[in-house]
Amino acid sequence: MDALTLFGLFAVSFMLLCYMMEERAPFWTLLFALGCLMGSAYGFLQGAWPFGLVELAWFVVALRKWVALRRSAVRDSEPLA
Repeated sequence: MDALTLFGLFAVSFMLLCYMMEERAPFWTLLFALGCLMGSAYGFLQGAWPFGLVELAWFVVALRKWVALRRSAVRDSEPLA
């Protein structure tokens, strides 16, 4: 197994782990987004640009979800006036 294949295996396994843990804390959603970015890099590096583009789109979706979760957490922690 070459280094690129190992990187791809790590990226996809990392994404799966983070996806399974997402409901525990917003931090896992951010890590999932980073995993998607790694998956995108793997796709482009190995020449599967459609896979790279889709993973890049998932990175954006997950990052937006993380931002929304953080805003919600901050809003929920503010004292009532």
